[in-house]
Amino acid sequence: MAHSHLTEPSKVLEYQEKDLKGFDVHSAESVEEAPSQESEQVIRGAGDITNLIISDQDDPELPALTFRFWVLGIGLATFGSVLSEIYFWKPQNAMVSALFQLIISYILGNAMHYAMPSKGIWRHLNPGPFNIKEHTCITIMASTASVTANAIGIVATLDLFYDVTLSPGAAIFQTFASQLIGYGFAGLLRTLLVWPTYALFPNQLPSISLLQSMHFSGLLNRKKMKYFWFVFGAIFCWEIVPTWMFPLLTAFSVICLADNGRSPVIRNIFGAGGSNEGLGLLSFSFDWTLITQAYPLYWPLQTQVSAWVGLGFGYVLMGGCYYADVFQGYSRGLPFMSTALFTGNGSSYNQSAILGSNHQLDPELYAEVGPPFMTTTYAVSLLMSYASMGAAFSHILLWHWTELWGAFKGFNFLKSGQDFDDIHFQRMKVYKEVPQLWYGTLFIVSLGLAIGMAYVGINTLPWWSVLLFTVIAFILAVILGFIYAVTGFPLSTGGFVQVIAAYVHPHQPIQNMYAKLYGYNTGYQTFAMLSDLKLGQYAKVPPRATFVAQVSGTILGAIFNYILYKSIVDAHRTDLVNPIGTRIWSGWNSQEINSAAITWGALSAELYGPGKTYFQIPLGLLYGFLAPFLFYGMHRLFPRQQIWSYLNMPIILTYLGWLPFSVNGMWWPGFIIGLSTQWWVRTRKPRWYNKYNYLTSAALDGGSSIVYFILNFAVFGASGNAISFPTWWGNPDPSVISVDHCMATP
Repeated sequence: MAHSHLTEPSKVLEYQEKDLKGFDVHSAESVEEAPSQESEQVIRGAGDITNLIISDQDDPELPALTFRFWVLGIGLATFGSVLSEIYFWKPQNAMVSALFQLIISYILGNAMHYAMPSKGIWRHLNPGPFNIKEHTCITIMASTASVTANAIGIVATLDLFYDVTLSPGAAIFQTFASQLIGYGFAGLLRTLLVWPTYALFPNQLPSISLLQSMHFSGLLNRKKMKYFWFVFGAIFCWEIVPTWMFPLLTAFSVICLADNGRSPVIRNIFGAGGSNEGLGLLSFSFDWTLITQAYPLYWPLQTQVSAWVGLGFGYVLMGGCYYADVFQGYSRGLPFMSTALFTGNGSSYNQSAILGSNHQLDPELYAEVGPPFMTTTYAVSLLMSYASMGAAFSHILLWHWTELWGAFKGFNFLKSGQDFDDIHFQRMKVYKEVPQLWYGTLFIVSLGLAIGMAYVGINTLPWWSVLLFTVIAFILAVILGFIYAVTGFPLSTGGFVQVIAAYVHPHQPIQNMYAKLYGYNTGYQTFAMLSDLKLGQYAKVPPRATFVAQVSGTILGAIFNYILYKSIVDAHRTDLVNPIGTRIWSGWNSQEINSAAITWGALSAELYGPGKTYFQIPLGLLYGFLAPFLFYGMHRLFPRQQIWSYLNMPIILTYLGWLPFSVNGMWWPGFIIGLSTQWWVRTRKPRWYNKYNYLTSAALDGGSSIVYFILNFAVFGASGNAISFPTWWGNPDPSVISVDHCMATP
């Protein structure tokens, strides 16, 4: 029974297609009572999920781009972009949940419906009950704006570490360009990564489950909404406890409590309560805003198992490498965890001292100052990151060559009018599709804007380099987009692009950052766009309405990201450049951008060349590329041993290097919850799983996101003044000891 769901990836796709062929895509049977969710059938693949959990119900007459959409979409997009920029500068690495906006928009949308007149001319502004199509469009618009644009991260890094301040126009239009190029990619890849059944996008399952429960009538959905609001209210009240009153619960460790900050070894291995404190072995968080970062309720078990394998070996790898003095971090007295750069004696590295007035490496100054050093854990993490990139290419070629060839043979992905044996795709045929010309035009205009903005303010990249790295971004979007669509796991390829940029633009850190922007971030943006397009397909939103929502959210997000960045950096500059940061503010995201730019952009030959300290890091690409051949070869030799086709090497390698960042209290509770729900509940209680699993995820994410937002402005200082809860054993004085009692403050 335990192995009944382990299936070869290529066979998964085959089974999904067979399941769909037996489904009458034109059936008019009502799904309001959701009879499929009462089924005892165990969910085993994408085909089961799309048929048994996601309803194909649709009413083509429902409007999407309503007055309510524009009012709430603009309001929540503004709100989300502000909040995401605040989170960018927090040590917890939190994100604005799309479910957060989904819930708020549901409340406000219904309020507008009941408060506004609906007769006469008002019927154009209030065209009936708040419906699933406009609700989905609002969610897409708001969530699109609620991610800090990578271009703004680079602009902030220039401000903090290079004393370069771009004009508002230059910063915002650079952001427009880099984001919208990703839209062009997404449109071109719909035939491969949106319309087929295997493109499941597990991250959207909680959202569509909640949307359909909110808007489809019937006794079952009324029960589900009562359950949702109960869980939502419970987590809303509970989150105040670990996040403010009792922060020890964000990283509860018996070992740390027993040690009470006496041993640095205990802190490094078991600590998890503060920014860059430790690996968090056997540390348990009771804070859902942290636990949800392990995605235990909606990542497929196959994805989670690979992540657990990587994390398990990661504890051994990181601790072993540090104390074995790999990359000289231990002997030089560098911190155990940090993404900043240091001198050979452990002090912060002054990068300005090696750069000339043109922000390029000055060899004479570098000879005087000497090379920078990375912490051992950060260097090993980079090695694993490069390995995961290399593994992604060979993994896709070995396991999914058939699907790639089918999409690109004869440029099929550019052709319109294609058909797919997917129930939701079939339902969408009643709507006008967005022509490839729209996406192509958007791509050309955005690319032109990117080239033009490269010469505004400071010279970032020559025009040919923008073109080169845009092509690289498209190739990466195809390879990694496939992994993301099927598993829900987004692999990072930023380091791979910076390796290429180091050879194209040697000794130029700013150019390296912008090469990453157009060679990686535009492709990464494509993932989010594809995911939203899939949500639109699940909810039966007219494709052109989805297009409008996505583009509008991007424009608003760029503007308000910039405004908040200026406000936060001006107010907290000292904390943001500090390599460790504080419990409230941390510049670790920007520090990571800068560290990569200096080490690769300015000092690639000096640090990564043959015989240099970090020569092994770029070789991770080769090591990673070879790694999937081990699993594939074992699978071919022993086809009955399903473990070899079940494990995902790129995910394992990614999580081998995942621990040396920020706080780490979420992995052990995530393991317990993920194993319980995705294995035991799914196989033993399939009826409950089908009805409530993804709804539970939505309720927990929504309630915790809303209360965390309130606390940020009420007590954590986002509005200017922080209000600290009185210190006690469960909330110790940070000047004495960390919240988990694992790190004494010197």
